[in-house]
Amino acid sequence: METPNLPAIRALRPAWNKGRIVGQKRPLKPKHVWAIRVRLELAENHRDLALFNMAIDSKLRGCDLVKMKVVDVMASGQIKERASVLQSKTQKPVRFEITEGTCASLEKWMEDELMVGSEYLWPGCFHERLHISTRQYARIVRDWVTSIGLEASAYGTHSMRRTKVTQIYKKTGNLRAVQLLLGHTKMDSTVRYLGVELEDALAIAEAIEI
Repeated sequence: METPNLPAIRALRPAWNKGRIVGQKRPLKPKHVWAIRVRLELAENHRDLALFNMAIDSKLRGCDLVKMKVVDVMASGQIKERASVLQSKTQKPVRFEITEGTCASLEKWMEDELMVGSEYLWPGCFHERLHISTRQYARIVRDWVTSIGLEASAYGTHSMRRTKVTQIYKKTGNLRAVQLLLGHTKMDSTVRYLGVELEDALAIAEAIEI
């Protein structure tokens, strides 16, 4: 007697992105930046404050930010006004400014006992790990945004990279400058990264009444 072929029964599993905001991560607004800074200053969290400020100023990808070394930002015992880091994705250097606030937070972090003899700017917590991992950095960013009441799934490490260049574009409209700051090789990448075509189109539409 033949056994009938029954349809396979699969357990219903919820989609991995159910309830999450997916797609391009949002940049932080200036009020968000200041809110996070104030919380970190009040908590006297020198490492996270320096990391946050450097993430905003450098506009680096997370994989490059966590690998930064002390020599990248310091020369002759002084914090540099401008620094240069080789991007792991493009193997091309990108330069960025170190603002006064970032400089002050870096100097404070350098005085911490955890930084004694450290080659890396953000040393790891374990002996076998020379610097913090990108996964750890992502968790830190999540803690930052949730501490001020933002939705964690809407923001990520790329939010830090996009924050300053988004404001630069809004104030100047200079895509070439943004391209250089992000280290993009093609202008199309910068346009897609900022979503400027859609934003410009919406701005034009909002300005016209019928």
